[in-house]
Amino acid sequence: MFLKIVKVAAILLFANFSIFSQSSKKGVETTAVPFLLLAPDSRAGGIGESGSGLADNSAAIFWNPAGIGFLRGSEVSFTHSNWLPQFNLDLFYEYFTFRMYLEEINGSVTSSLTYMNFGEFVRTGENDPTPLGKFKSFDLAWTLGYSTQLSEDWAIGTNFRLIHSRLSDKGAGQEQGKGVATSVSFDIAGMWRPGELNIPYVGNLGNKFSVGLNISNIGPEIYYIDQAQADPIPTNFRLGFAYEFFSDDFNSLVGTIDFSKLLVHRVDIDSVEIPGQPGVYQKVRKKRDKFYKAIFTSWFDQPFREELKEFVASMGLEYWYGQPQDFLFALRAGFFYEDPEYGNRKFMTLGAGIRYDIYGFDFSYITTSIFKGGENHPLSETLRFTILMGWGAPKREKNITLPRGI
Repeated sequence: MFLKIVKVAAILLFANFSIFSQSSKKGVETTAVPFLLLAPDSRAGGIGESGSGLADNSAAIFWNPAGIGFLRGSEVSFTHSNWLPQFNLDLFYEYFTFRMYLEEINGSVTSSLTYMNFGEFVRTGENDPTPLGKFKSFDLAWTLGYSTQLSEDWAIGTNFRLIHSRLSDKGAGQEQGKGVATSVSFDIAGMWRPGELNIPYVGNLGNKFSVGLNISNIGPEIYYIDQAQADPIPTNFRLGFAYEFFSDDFNSLVGTIDFSKLLVHRVDIDSVEIPGQPGVYQKVRKKRDKFYKAIFTSWFDQPFREELKEFVASMGLEYWYGQPQDFLFALRAGFFYEDPEYGNRKFMTLGAGIRYDIYGFDFSYITTSIFKGGENHPLSETLRFTILMGWGAPKREKNITLPRGI
């Protein structure tokens, strides 16, 4: 029974308020291990949860690992957030990142660890409320990656990820096995940061503009006890842009915008008459395309207008005051939008950060109260906190949008 309760709790905590589970007139689209889509770090969290076009610190492992190809030196960071605070539950996640440039391999080795804690649960019998013990539920992902700069303007990155989900240490009732699942996935990403980009009537945007693309969580379906009920992991497409509006010795302002879409095949649900029971129907979900096919078919499994609605848009501004390798102070603001038919998340983000010598601190804040009915939204008043340390990088790195942010 409690395995089912934990699954229901996970669906309620994520699916009702995000793109992790979507429905439309045509079919349904659900994914497992939705924690893989949570914006993990405070810096990008402060600019509307947009970062695939900026990607100039170790958190780029999540947003766009190719961005790390332009970086030198090393960096570690740690992020903590109490998730969905409106529920007053013991939900939190933690995110650790590491990157190191190695001249011998002409690139950076990267790694991250994501931990999502669902809290402690009391186990009972299937029809008996008598406590039989306690167990903890959590999701965990370990990522190992490599990023390299191909030329002055181009870089690529890739990640391999081990995913472990532990919802329950025992099955429910007569179920054999455990509510534990393990799978793998990988990411592929590219980044273009031109050193020269002359546009008529606009001027040279070299070293001010970047474009990033990342396809993350490409991998097989995951299941707990019943393989027939396996769900896909959240393969996600993300396209991002960053532009530095101005920069001088003490000030800079950068704008970012991201567009993302789940690459999970949407399937129809039909009502099928049960054999031997005339007039009695049950709902049956049609077969879903495998992940390697869904990367392509998920773009065309609905009318074009509906496909556009599936895109999530996020954008932000980041202002820095100070000098690199000295004291820096940042202010951030952003906006996140999801279509009402596909999750209906709308929120503003605020954030700030400091850098001193090799140390840094960032925080971000989500508010939904400015939108109708947003006062009691589960994401409202979510805070993220990040501490970081970076060392060994040149004072000014070439072809990097906002190098003072690393």
